[in-house]
Amino acid sequence: MSKILKYTASAGLAACLPFGAAHAEWALNMTKGVTELSREIYDLHMLIFWICVVIAVAVFGMMIYSIVAFRKSQGAVAANFDHSTKVEIIWTIIPIAILIGMAVPAADTLIKIEDTRDSQLTVEVTGYQWKWHYKYLNENVSFFSTLARDSNRARQLKSGVDPYSVPNYLLDVDNPLVVPLGAKVRVLLTSNDVLHAWWVPAFGMKKDAVPGFVNEIWFRADQPGIYRGQCAELCGRDHGFMPVVVDVRSQEDFDRWLKEQQAGAGSDGTAPATVAAVRASSSNAPSSTLAKAE
Repeated sequence: MSKILKYTASAGLAACLPFGAAHAEWALNMTKGVTELSREIYDLHMLIFWICVVIAVAVFGMMIYSIVAFRKSQGAVAANFDHSTKVEIIWTIIPIAILIGMAVPAADTLIKIEDTRDSQLTVEVTGYQWKWHYKYLNENVSFFSTLARDSNRARQLKSGVDPYSVPNYLLDVDNPLVVPLGAKVRVLLTSNDVLHAWWVPAFGMKKDAVPGFVNEIWFRADQPGIYRGQCAELCGRDHGFMPVVVDVRSQEDFDRWLKEQQAGAGSDGTAPATVAAVRASSSNAPSSTLAKAE
């Protein structure tokens, strides 16, 4: 039994090692992300995770020790004791203190998530079966974002195209959402038909798009690049084929892109090429879907 005690102690010590020593690149963990909110959520997740680890090690360690040290074969006799008010007070106060210690930082982060004030750019995002529509409020720019043509072709039955040969298969679009680096972007989410969900893991944000209702989220990306996500709410036959792609550019590049879009937009802000792009990428979609795009 001494070996059992050694193994138990070793497991407990390993669980208490600093996170950095055991983390490396653990694919099962949360994405740390490129926004302040995603990092706060990640840190909050790790704080609560390690609190739970310490509690688990203490509780299960004590249970294993009691089972081994006080087993009947060693002559242990069942304890006989009376009710203790002091002990009950202690084991009530400790969990309350732990819960409060977790609730305070969690509440602070939740308040930040809901605070969309002082945003520098507002984008209205509408979910469709099965694409996204982006409208830059007060900028006279709007367009549909659908699955990229090469991914759409490869996903067809008997297409003869190897999906592994397609870069970012099912995670690329014809028209990504373009936003400026370091700007607070407010996203107004709704849906034109059924429930959808706009999700970008690197931003730490996911929100449902509900028909007849407007949800709000915000993000501030501090690293330029292309960030990919997907619809995260089962929304019908082609649910798996409506990715989300966000292109984070410098302020100068964004301003240049915005002027180009405004120059080519019609009176409603929709670029003339958008409808053609939707038709091309949805060539195998039902006619009712194309009608919505137009």
